[in-house]
Amino acid sequence: MVRYRSTHARALFAGASLAVLGMAAAAPAVAQDKGGAEVEELVVTGFRSSLQEALVLKRDSAVAADTILAEDIGKFPDLNLSESIQRISGVAITRDGGEGRNISVRGLGAQFTRVRINGMEALTTAGGSDASGGTNRGRSFDFNIFASDLFNSITVQKTTSAETEEGSLGATVDLATAHPLDYNHFTFVASAQGSHNELSGDTSPRAAAMIANTWGDGTFGALLSVAYSKRNLLDVGTSTVRWAPGTSFSPGFDAVNNAAGLPTTVNAAAAANNAALHPRFPRFDRYDQEQERLGATLSLQWKPSDQTLVTFDALYADLKSNREETYLEAPSFSVGGACTAANVNTSCGIADTNVLSSTINSQGVMVAGTFNDVDLRVEDRYDELETKFSQYTLDLSHEFSDSLRLHAVAGHSKSDHNNPVQTTLTFDQFNVDGYSYDYTKGRVPLITYGTANLNSPSAWALTQVRLRPQTAVNTYDTFQSDVTFDLSDNLTLKGGVSWKKYDFETTELRRSIGTTTNQETVIPAAVAAIPLSSYYKIVNFPADGLGLPAGNVSSWLAPNYQVAQSLLQLSDPTAFGGAWKLGKEPSLGNNRGVSEEDKSWFVQGDFKGDVLGVPVRGNVGVRYVKTQQDSSGYAYLSGAPVAVSASRTYDDTLPSANLVIEPTDNFLIRMAAAKTMSRPDLGSLTPGATVSVSGATRTVSAGNPNLDPFRAKAYDVSFEWYYQPGALVSVALFQKDIDSFVQTLSTTTTFTGNPFGLPDSVAVAACGATSGCSPSATWAFTTPVNTPGGKLKGYEISFQQPLKFLPGLLSNLGVLANYTRVESDIDYYATVGGVVTKVATEQLTNLSQTSYNLTVYYEDEKWSARASAAYRDGYLTRVLGQENTAVAPVAYDGTNETFNVDASITYTLNDHLKFSLEGVNLTDEFQDQFNGVQNLPTFYHHTGREVLFGVRYTY
Repeated sequence: MVRYRSTHARALFAGASLAVLGMAAAAPAVAQDKGGAEVEELVVTGFRSSLQEALVLKRDSAVAADTILAEDIGKFPDLNLSESIQRISGVAITRDGGEGRNISVRGLGAQFTRVRINGMEALTTAGGSDASGGTNRGRSFDFNIFASDLFNSITVQKTTSAETEEGSLGATVDLATAHPLDYNHFTFVASAQGSHNELSGDTSPRAAAMIANTWGDGTFGALLSVAYSKRNLLDVGTSTVRWAPGTSFSPGFDAVNNAAGLPTTVNAAAAANNAALHPRFPRFDRYDQEQERLGATLSLQWKPSDQTLVTFDALYADLKSNREETYLEAPSFSVGGACTAANVNTSCGIADTNVLSSTINSQGVMVAGTFNDVDLRVEDRYDELETKFSQYTLDLSHEFSDSLRLHAVAGHSKSDHNNPVQTTLTFDQFNVDGYSYDYTKGRVPLITYGTANLNSPSAWALTQVRLRPQTAVNTYDTFQSDVTFDLSDNLTLKGGVSWKKYDFETTELRRSIGTTTNQETVIPAAVAAIPLSSYYKIVNFPADGLGLPAGNVSSWLAPNYQVAQSLLQLSDPTAFGGAWKLGKEPSLGNNRGVSEEDKSWFVQGDFKGDVLGVPVRGNVGVRYVKTQQDSSGYAYLSGAPVAVSASRTYDDTLPSANLVIEPTDNFLIRMAAAKTMSRPDLGSLTPGATVSVSGATRTVSAGNPNLDPFRAKAYDVSFEWYYQPGALVSVALFQKDIDSFVQTLSTTTTFTGNPFGLPDSVAVAACGATSGCSPSATWAFTTPVNTPGGKLKGYEISFQQPLKFLPGLLSNLGVLANYTRVESDIDYYATVGGVVTKVATEQLTNLSQTSYNLTVYYEDEKWSARASAAYRDGYLTRVLGQENTAVAPVAYDGTNETFNVDASITYTLNDHLKFSLEGVNLTDEFQDQFNGVQNLPTFYHHTGREVLFGVRYTY
């Protein structure tokens, strides 16, 4: 299904595994002399200490959870938070611009993972290139908002309990910032780094600092931390958008005789070319990005007595960037439509493209070809992006007695993403002869441009001006409280209530005259008269590490946004007769919102004791939640946009149980079972619709605010052996029976009483005076709907071993390794001949069947070193793919495997001063996306290796 691009990662893992197994074989001889209690009693420091403490937390937990600890600021050697989390078994990350952005846990993608910060659910969203998803308008948490330096613990909870809030099908991730009462004296830590990227050649600063103190005999404390980084990034590669047959763009190749300007009969060779898959936009890409990340935390704690603790936490983050994307491409391969006398010698597209020669492989792909009458394009897109995140929480813990305790949390968070400038200018050059592409040499093609003049402004024409400012705002308000009562030493009862209000709103504007008509190709005469020589630039394309075949161009002309913005007055909506006026009408689907109010309660019993002399502990409970959902969007009535809203209420009862059995000292068996739910993705819930009536054809393309959540039954069992201090071997088996899934399908029903929340007035307005058209007639709806899900199952293997049994300096070594294997069977449906039909059984999207992490570390009094490898198998991103053709009857889109290696070394000069050297992305891994069963390249980019050198001061 998904291609495995290389074998070096597997070879490395196999060799490392053999070495680790050999070391582990010797370890038990030492372990036999160690008692279980020594796990807590052994005193060590540094990285080894953090690992050991994390194992204690894992062992003591009633649920299956893994934790990463850093004693204080700057201890995570990663560019951002997601790269730290990927060290945990079962966790895989997706990257954007060389940095981690989202995570999946045990094969379930980012939208199924809940994130809590200091005990409160939050959601952060950012923007990115189109290939990385663009503006995040879903429930996926963008971890690249935060520097790792702001947090001192990360916990991934993989099984659920009643006291954990609902909303996760995959895992709950808890991020915790530092608190002052964790330090019993004045503490100051500061670090500074320089980060050098080999591809961009740029060196950028990173800095972090923390100051904490306590007063009043430890009854009051304050802590402030700040982290800042700047990064200048160069991201280069090639892309195609997708692959499609010529028949997708009627009338296809060779449909026009350019000399006569008249349609001609398509011959046999043209028919074969039109049946084959070809790249829609064969092109080279260069992205230049400047990024600044600022974060800060403030924590105040008051402990008036041993029974009461009040904590106030504030967190602020600001991710700011600007990105310029430049492309050299051939758009005529994806432009259909009949040619006319007016456009045959300008922008006719594929109908006017003549195939001089082609190479079609056995999979029906035109992997190479030479063409006449090809239209070329150069693009310059400029984005300004910023996400500001703020959160405030107030946490109260109070003991009324030795057996009765209260805990309450109230908070507010807001993630405000703004993309105020997203402007694209395009120059086109028409009817180039002798153009050719060749993908037979690998992921990077050889493209030659025949008679084109790539560097002369007079050869090009301004064809598009796109203005697309966007926003996405997520807000949470939360209050929750629970009471714990110890009935006895072995039985504890818990109960609590929770109220949560979540609001999401997103906008997008485009050039508009008040209708849906695309204005981006409308160029005012006064603008067209401005010579392109006034606002162009030469783009240099670096071939470093790209494997660029000989014969490719290394530079080309492109629009210069920085000059054009002022020259064309692009920020003035009144300029050139209002040509740059913006409105939401051309992009109503991205102007929508969702509001959810969740009220829940839970009861849970925690128990511990002996059964037949075997220690057991765990919990059993139930959570009930009622969700009030309100969604808003737009529909068209009589050609004008009208606001539409919908409301619904649903509830879930979610029982859960966790059991831990310790049949022998240091050996644990965990078992868990639960019902879980995850709310539908935000893009599916909008009630907005496009309603069309043409004669007897009545169609509706809409969201579905009445979708049920994703629901599943989860089962887990694991075996954990803590055979010596700081060591662990564990195997975990898990299965999720997904009962309810969401897919987009076409169905037929009457408009009256439709399940999508659209009022009859929408149909009445669309029908107008059309005979036989009414809300009671049959309409064709294309909407997201609930479908049966499927099973997901897998296993994790984890190994952690300090190698103290080795002689001499080797005793300072240690190993961490984990391996995860996940499989799923999801039925995918489509409407075939008006009937909803199962067309494929495939893996869940964003599920990597195989992933692993391997870390080898060394630590003594002076030196500390680490080398880490993270592998993620290829995964699907869309089933069915956007180009679902006869050549690929079960098409899909996806991302190929990645193998990232990072390393660091630290020298401790004294108790106050340390020096470090780190290497990130040492494999210079590519972001490699594909289209179809043929594994056709759609996006192949890299950002280069990064080296960080720094100093750290502690007082």
